[in-house]
Amino acid sequence: MALSLGFGGVVLIAPDRAAAQTLGAIGATFSMLVLMARGVLFCRDLRVRALERDLMFLTGHDDAPCFTTDGGGRIGFRNAAALRRFGGGEKTALLATLQDYFASPASVLFRLQARARTSGAAHEDLASRHGVGRLGVQRIGRDRFLWRLEETLRDDGDGRGADGIGLPMLVANKAGVVLFANGALRRLLGERPRHLQSVLGPGAMQSGREVTIGTTSGPLRARVTELAGTGDRREIYLLPTAPDEPGDASPTDFENVPVALLKFGTDGQLSVANRAAREALGLDPQLRPSFHEMFEGLGRPVQDWLSDVAHKRIPASAEVLHLRGPEAGLFFQIGLRRIDDGGRSMVLAVLNDATALKTLEAQFAQSQKMQAIGQLAGGIAHDFNNLLTAISGHCDLLLLRHDRTDPEYADLVQIHQNANRAASLVRQLLAFSRKQTLKPQRLDLQEVLSDLTHLLNRLVGEKISLRLNHAVDLGAIRADRRQLEQVVMNLVVNARDAMPEGGTIRIETEALTIAEDLRRDRVSVPPGKYAVIRVIDTGCGIAADKLPHIFEPFFTTKRVGEGTGLGLSTAYGIVKQSGGYIFVDSEVGRGTIFRLYFPISTEVAAPEVPETFARKIAPRAQGGVVLLVEDEAPVRAFASRALRLRGFTVLEADCAEAALKVLEDAQLEVDVFVTDVVMPGQDGPSWVREALKRRPNVRTIFVSGYAEDHLSATQAGIPNSVFLPKPFSLTDLTELVQRQLG
Repeated sequence: MALSLGFGGVVLIAPDRAAAQTLGAIGATFSMLVLMARGVLFCRDLRVRALERDLMFLTGHDDAPCFTTDGGGRIGFRNAAALRRFGGGEKTALLATLQDYFASPASVLFRLQARARTSGAAHEDLASRHGVGRLGVQRIGRDRFLWRLEETLRDDGDGRGADGIGLPMLVANKAGVVLFANGALRRLLGERPRHLQSVLGPGAMQSGREVTIGTTSGPLRARVTELAGTGDRREIYLLPTAPDEPGDASPTDFENVPVALLKFGTDGQLSVANRAAREALGLDPQLRPSFHEMFEGLGRPVQDWLSDVAHKRIPASAEVLHLRGPEAGLFFQIGLRRIDDGGRSMVLAVLNDATALKTLEAQFAQSQKMQAIGQLAGGIAHDFNNLLTAISGHCDLLLLRHDRTDPEYADLVQIHQNANRAASLVRQLLAFSRKQTLKPQRLDLQEVLSDLTHLLNRLVGEKISLRLNHAVDLGAIRADRRQLEQVVMNLVVNARDAMPEGGTIRIETEALTIAEDLRRDRVSVPPGKYAVIRVIDTGCGIAADKLPHIFEPFFTTKRVGEGTGLGLSTAYGIVKQSGGYIFVDSEVGRGTIFRLYFPISTEVAAPEVPETFARKIAPRAQGGVVLLVEDEAPVRAFASRALRLRGFTVLEADCAEAALKVLEDAQLEVDVFVTDVVMPGQDGPSWVREALKRRPNVRTIFVSGYAEDHLSATQAGIPNSVFLPKPFSLTDLTELVQRQLG
């Protein structure tokens, strides 16, 4: 038998009977190996099940929650107490189960599991908002662990769970009446206090301030720390600050106080951190990092701030700082205060978790930024629309005086085309700022996307495959069809550009019912029925640091000249203005998914009403008096010339007050008002409403660089009025005036 071995495996060169027997033996060997592997897995499963049965027998009736986990922290078994306390199997990881129970669970679980691997068992006492507890773990297999959580709850906030700790504490109501004092405080005072003032003295109780307490052994300086209790109850702890005072100032009290405390030397080196601080920061008890190695975010070296406090150059103060290291997503409000510790100058740091506050602040800042950008875009678009109206309008007037044989005709066409391109960019800005004019209607998504498929296939080219997958019973949505098509095209073009070597773009739809608020990306999607569109590509993806900015105008990940940076901002504005939501998930090298949520429309489709007016008019209309009110002189000049060329008599005014003065002539007949909406002094709707009191039969055309919804609230009360958005052409204006006269 001759065999050749290579990268492709075993190649038979000269098959004979011996070779066949050899191959049969090899096959039998592989089969035996597979059966043995399956047997090993089956035996391991049997051992795990037997272990869980034993654990159920041992811990099933234990009042303390018990869990087993593998080396990755995945829960295998939980007893009845764990099910009652933390619920069922929706959270399969111990970290997720204990996430809200105490601070920094990841560091605590990692530390305990590492100690259990080496010594067989470990435990730590924990302070949480539920009270005081002890979390223990022991190794029960090569890579399996048994966890047990013993809880000492606060007994509805009366503080009696703290009766055994050495730190003086009391519980008082809002009126200052002491409801409970633990044993350490009663021993310190020699009696049970009745009122808060008898302990802290007169004045408002302020967490963090130092007070002098009269004890059976003389005055004692202590720092006051208040924790929020249940209802109107206040939990107040006293942290003695003088080391030479009675035993209440012992290191045990500093260690057990349920507030994160750290002591630093004047050089910024950590001296000691209590248990709450180590848990909150994930600190190794053996490490002594410096202040600047732990925190950042002042805009200046944090070490300088600590040094200023330590040397009394500034008074005690508090700042919100960012935590460095593996728990880098955390923020803490840190109060620094100089203290005397056994004759040495030290700095005491009191920590409060400010992560939720900073998250809310970031959400608000992002919302404010997007709103500000939207207002800026809307304002720029309004001014540009006035300029473009004048440019394209005067270009229309020039084109009327030239035919195709004139040398200047091609130049004028180029000017007109580029003005239209500029108008398209302005419309995209208005789309982002949600101030464009939409014409929403009841749409069937399947029909819209199916009709769009031919155009999309032409857009993506030959290297890329486009696949559509529609859900059944999707339901109708309410949106502007043209704008919705623009959104899908923008997303597909972006997906195409992310796959220069080719790939697949999938467009999927789904009917989704949201039972409770869906929160993601600083947005909350309310419950209800939604139609979801997903645009999925297999391209290069978007880096995590760029994802928060992709919907901002002019932000692009493409090279210079390859994109305007307005495609996604336009999609964002259209979706938001249509009452929908847009989200993105992306991974570099794996691709991107855009999800669009549109509320299902419950309105009954209205029958289409055909237009009754003629779209074409005679080259020159006869008669009709138009009062044109426009504060922009170039726009007013173009509009008046355009209307006069069509045979209308035009009266001009540059503001509302001038228009009302013209109308004081009772002999003057006016058929149509053409007025800008936003002007200095009175706006368009205001002066028109006043003029209609004496001239109720005059029809009105409102023109504006803003969207129609900017006017809709006031236009609703003005009869026989229509809206013409800027920029408009000569034909748009004259046809609409003729329709109003007809």
